[in-house]
Amino acid sequence: MVAKHILRNGLRVVSESIPHVRSVALGIWIHTGSENETEGNNGISHFLEHMLFKGTEKRNARQLAEAFDEIGGQVNAFTSKELTCFYAKVLDQHFSIALDILTDMFLHSQLLAEEVEREKKVITEEIRMVEDTPDDQIHDLLAKASYGSHSLAYPILGSVENVNRFSRDDLMFYQQQFYQPKRVVVAVAGNLADDYLEQIEQAFQSFKEPDLSPLHAASRPIFTPSVYHKKKEIEQTHICLGLPGLALDDARIYHMILLNNILGGNMSSRLFQLIREEKGLAYSVFSFHSAHRQTGLFTLYAGTAHGQEDEVIQCIYQIFEQLVAKGFSSSELWKAKEQLKANLMMGLESTHNRMSRLGRNEILLNRHLELDEVVQMVEEISLEELNQLAKEVVTAPASLAIVSPSGKVPKSFRRDSIDTSFDHSI
Repeated sequence: MVAKHILRNGLRVVSESIPHVRSVALGIWIHTGSENETEGNNGISHFLEHMLFKGTEKRNARQLAEAFDEIGGQVNAFTSKELTCFYAKVLDQHFSIALDILTDMFLHSQLLAEEVEREKKVITEEIRMVEDTPDDQIHDLLAKASYGSHSLAYPILGSVENVNRFSRDDLMFYQQQFYQPKRVVVAVAGNLADDYLEQIEQAFQSFKEPDLSPLHAASRPIFTPSVYHKKKEIEQTHICLGLPGLALDDARIYHMILLNNILGGNMSSRLFQLIREEKGLAYSVFSFHSAHRQTGLFTLYAGTAHGQEDEVIQCIYQIFEQLVAKGFSSSELWKAKEQLKANLMMGLESTHNRMSRLGRNEILLNRHLELDEVVQMVEEISLEELNQLAKEVVTAPASLAIVSPSGKVPKSFRRDSIDTSFDHSI
């Protein structure tokens, strides 16, 4: 059973007690990410995430790392389009220690100028690593091709130019602006002590709402399909096709998960079977759906030999045409439902997964569904409903990102379905 408490400073605590396990997962979730940035400070959310590991008033960077190693714990963080999270997983007996270390990082990081300068080099190397990995970079290009100038299209890492421009003052101002109690959720799951809530309230008692003007919320992103093609001397051509998806709170979100499962989400999917197993055109080929608070993006990816990109795209359109003409089968729907239910149930065997579910749902949805409720929703999805959604998705104008030595758009891509004035070469 999920419990929710709002502390006196407005910070929310969501928890789930699992008495039969011996671990606790703890996460501090902040409602900010690259979507909350501007073109000028893109990458600052991710930079700040790095800096919180670089030392506090009580512990330097090495001591922070050693503190978790000493108790056999795991600690990490991530930044996404909409969220930043600092998390740890420890034995239940070490919950108090983990809470103390994480809150020390979160509340008392010094953001020393010399550490900021040193970390610029680290993040620059991280950006270069992505630029050298086209099957990673292409997803950033697809976001640009799908959302244009909206901040949802910004890369999470930002640019080398921005990173090298950030100062300690920039980071501190951004932290004060977005790391506010009402934008923060503490999520815990596992074998919780009776006084876990009192410990959390004590740890965050100095965390106060700053005297800042209200934040400017990001505008609603609009899917504006275009083409991004990048010329790069590589061994494969990488292709990403983007279609409008569903927002996280859409009533048909589980329909979309099933659709993705059947279309390209696993080894028995239509995409995998046709492009890899039957045609031998790709080793890596898949689809996935990214659900955000206000929108969603359905992505199809394939890496193929140069000269085969037209055939790959033709195969994708062939699958789309079959869906429009005949739809999915009842056996495909049944199998997808069983896989989704299994993933949901097995995922809940992990305290980290439960904690992550709590944090995301609280910030992005402000509600929590029990497993039985979700399973019932999945079971009630009809073949007619699924096929209707499939038709809406695959017949929509598509965005395209491609990285190849030629830098050319495949002729098989249906340019007449988009506004070709929005083509870009990099």
